[in-house]
Amino acid sequence: MTGYDAVVLAGGAARRLGGADKPAVRVGGRTLLDRVLGACADAGETVVVGPRRPTARSVRWAREEPTGGGPLAALAAGLKHTGAPTTLVVSADLPFLRADTVRALLAAAATGEVEGALLCDADGREQPLVAAYRTEPLRRELALLATEYGSLVGLPLRLLTAELSLGRLPHPTASFDCDTWEDVAAARARIRDDGSVLDEWISAAKAELGIELDVDVTALLDLARDAAHGVARPAAPLTTFLVGYAAAQRGGGTEAVADATRKAVALAARWTEEAQTDQGNQASPGAPSSPGDDAAGQADKAGGSA
Repeated sequence: MTGYDAVVLAGGAARRLGGADKPAVRVGGRTLLDRVLGACADAGETVVVGPRRPTARSVRWAREEPTGGGPLAALAAGLKHTGAPTTLVVSADLPFLRADTVRALLAAAATGEVEGALLCDADGREQPLVAAYRTEPLRRELALLATEYGSLVGLPLRLLTAELSLGRLPHPTASFDCDTWEDVAAARARIRDDGSVLDEWISAAKAELGIELDVDVTALLDLARDAAHGVARPAAPLTTFLVGYAAAQRGGGTEAVADATRKAVALAARWTEEAQTDQGNQASPGAPSSPGDDAAGQADKAGGSA
């Protein structure tokens, strides 16, 4: 889905975190802000409203006036730097927001019947800071609220969402936010769950290394297993490294990795086949391994008799 900009709200006092810099808190080795930025990496323009911080990718920075003026003031500040027909609006403390959820929100907002779409959590609560809005209705309602109240400072989000026609998209985890240290601990524990730890680790590693690549996890794990069993245990990590290096030399990309993986799998299979053949021969010591070996053995016996 293209044609959207993103506004990420990264201000706030984080009082329930003891005043910590919440967007900079790390979950799964990445800051909460970087995790959110990764989910909307294909936005045309990404505006982060809040204090400047190091980020894994380039963004535009903005601040609400006055600082600490609340979510509507921050949203209005971010919209000054966007121009796409749809605006993704998210907070910077969503550890489980994913690109597929962003795409689903954008698709829901693209229908002609609504002016946007927001997530609902597992209990049905609406999450207006995990939403995609049509930009023009969003600007219109913010302007009307500013006129009615004289300012957007301190106004609650519900005043905005109550005036928009919005679709709802249920999602059990994407709207989970980290308001307390207990929330942070729960998020860290969840990503280490056996069911998702590999996906989480690969996402974190790709972000850290600055690469975008679809990884066939099953194929690479099978290759590592075959190298470990057919050659030696240390061959597993070394072989997967060599596959990546070979793919990079060929220009990188999914197909280059797949081709290098196929070659390494075939090589490991040949090693395994040789080992199995040798084991079979050792189990049948009376069977000569080759005609040449048989002839040499007979000559030795003759020499011994003489």
